[in-house]
Amino acid sequence: MTALLSPENAHIAEAASINHHCVQLIGKEIITGNQKQLGKMVSWATLKTLLFTLGPLLLPKLLTLIASIRRSSSTHPNAPASTRPIPLQPKRALNILFVSALLSLLSTLPIPPLQPRNIFHQTSSRLQIPTDVLFTRLSSLHRLTASDQLLKSKLTSLDSRLLYLTHGPDPLIHCAFCTPEHPKTHLYYSLPAILTPHLAHIAALGLATSSLLAGPDAATWRTQATVAGVALAAAEVWARATYDVRANARATRVAELDAFHWRVLVLRGVAFAVVDMVLAGVVWLTATNRAWGWRRPEGAEERLERVVAGLERTGKTLQAVGIVRNAVLRSEGLSAVARNYWVREGRVLREVFEEEDEVRDAQRRVLERVHLGPVEWEAGRYVEELVAGGRGVRVDGDVVVGEEGGLK
Repeated sequence: MTALLSPENAHIAEAASINHHCVQLIGKEIITGNQKQLGKMVSWATLKTLLFTLGPLLLPKLLTLIASIRRSSSTHPNAPASTRPIPLQPKRALNILFVSALLSLLSTLPIPPLQPRNIFHQTSSRLQIPTDVLFTRLSSLHRLTASDQLLKSKLTSLDSRLLYLTHGPDPLIHCAFCTPEHPKTHLYYSLPAILTPHLAHIAALGLATSSLLAGPDAATWRTQATVAGVALAAAEVWARATYDVRANARATRVAELDAFHWRVLVLRGVAFAVVDMVLAGVVWLTATNRAWGWRRPEGAEERLERVVAGLERTGKTLQAVGIVRNAVLRSEGLSAVARNYWVREGRVLREVFEEEDEVRDAQRRVLERVHLGPVEWEAGRYVEELVAGGRGVRVDGDVVVGEEGGLK
């Protein structure tokens, strides 16, 4: 087939065939490759390409979403009228979140007080290196401690080294019931150390959203902050429980080692900082009335203003009804129309009730269809509210509204 084509067309067909085979090979690699290979395929160059390609498409949508959030917040019935400077209590929440985010980012630094040393990366050693050679290299970097000596006695098999990369050195050094034959025991021993930073982070989120310390602006996000903290803890436990311990069994170079424990420590600190910064942003937007100001619970003054405004509207409505009523009564034509209406209405009702048998049948049919229990409950509640409203309201020992509804 290629021989029948011109040289230029044959070259194009050959290039298309090569391109087709390349696409098939790449698709097969993506489908059959494991998680580690896929992670290596997503390089920084690929991320930059995706960013420059999708950025111009996603950025306008993001700006539109932000504008719609601000528009919905400003048009909400309970939305505040204008922005305001941030009050003192939300400032405390922002300070707490700033300190928490800073400590979370500091915990990602590869410093021994913050993170344990990864001796394989520290000594640039393969996973299959002899134990004596590994610790000889380590002794050339720093003096071996008692923990290093214990770790040396544990890292004698491939399984223990795989567990070291998965759960860190602490279970190998201090756990008395952990064995390489039962990898889950290392996870059980590590659970307190895993959950302690999450509990501290949830406590920081609780302080930052406390109504006593941070005010109602931050307290309105308390549920969301708690859910985010618990979700991070559950995600880390799930990731550690489902990770394949033998993922590094075939790694022959240092660059191929997946230091899962240290990678999780870095991701945990970054996730804590992201949650803190997002929460600080929404607290600032709420406290300054730039967005979600309607979520803030009403204070006593705001409730009083709302009630007074409602009473003013009701008073204006009653005044307008009184004006209309006076106009109707003073006009001969309108008063005649009103009298004729009520005369005609009375005549219709008399004619209806004169047919006693039909009325009783209709009442019986209506009562069969209507459940009187809810109706009686609503009527009793209405009467109780009406009677309670007539007994008067006391403010500082003085009766403001009397039993006849007048002011005293």
